[in-house]
Amino acid sequence: MIDFQSGGLFARLAPSDPRALASELAPILVDGEAVHLVFKGMRDSVVFTNKRLIAINVQGITGKKRDYTSLPYSKIQGVEYRNCGTVRP
Repeated sequence: MIDFQSGGLFARLAPSDPRALASELAPILVDGEAVHLVFKGMRDSVVFTNKRLIAINVQGITGKKRDYTSLPYSKIQGVEYRNCGTVRP
């Protein structure tokens, strides 16, 4: 689960400049793939390209160990959207 709003169990993710991850992502992008959006937490990031979603999990004390999870959009089976709702008198 990726939570773009609240803290707690999942770190809050905020928009980030895709150029900051350009050199790190270059070796894993396929021909014709371009980064559109990047959301960064304290250490981890979520990247949206024109072909897939890439989650970057930074591990270890130094942060040099990284785990990349790739999910092609064609394999996404569900999306959940939550809002806080409105208060009605």
